[in-house]
Amino acid sequence: QLQLVESGGGLVQPGESLRLSCAASGFTLNYYTIAWYRQAPGKEREGVSCISNSGGNTNYAGPVKGRFTISRDSNKNTVYLQMNSLKPADTAVYYCAARSQPCPAMIQITTPTAWESWGQGTQVTVSS
Repeated sequence: QLQLVESGGGLVQPGESLRLSCAASGFTLNYYTIAWYRQAPGKEREGVSCISNSGGNTNYAGPVKGRFTISRDSNKNTVYLQMNSLKPADTAVYYCAARSQPCPAMIQITTPTAWESWGQGTQVTVSS
């Protein structure tokens, strides 16, 4: 199983920004498709965004489209999730996940079981 480590979460006010990072340990992240998921208290884990191994294909869940941007830096072996205009509804634990297959057509409804490896998660809290 691949080791993924998320970082960058925290407590912010509505309208502010955060950038999450997903780093790989012991392997090259560039070979894998990477997704971000989130899980709010009492809710199921849902897909937020996905980026292909080349970085040329991305997709986003409806609630975050236009506010979040996923990217990858092959030199740093890291995938990022830039989150702007954060809302209280974005409060959740955010996880990154990896798999060999391409991005699914609709990340928001893609079951978490479709992914091979997961990180431990990072908490994002948006509150005034």
